[in-house]
Amino acid sequence: MCDPGDYFILRLYVAGQTAKAIAAFANLKAICEEQLKGRYEIEVIDLLEHPKLAREDQIVALPTLVRKLPPPLRKIIGDLSDTERVLIGLHLLPRPKT
Repeated sequence: MCDPGDYFILRLYVAGQTAKAIAAFANLKAICEEQLKGRYEIEVIDLLEHPKLAREDQIVALPTLVRKLPPPLRKIIGDLSDTERVLIGLHLLPRPKT
């Protein structure tokens, strides 16, 4: 899990203003405001405008959220509507024991 004082730099890769892209941003913003208030930065990258940027973070599906900081780099694919999955993916919640 991440430390309570960690600052998060998040990149959301999308392809245009699709319903999924809009939902992913809204879901991410809500999660960040609730869990990381004042400790996050979101950069939205539209791959229709900047297709070469997909290579940097090895994006293969959209929308994709990439946690750049704190390390290690983490990726979450989808509209981010499953809050628990996003929190686990960002290491804000521990993985459930199986």
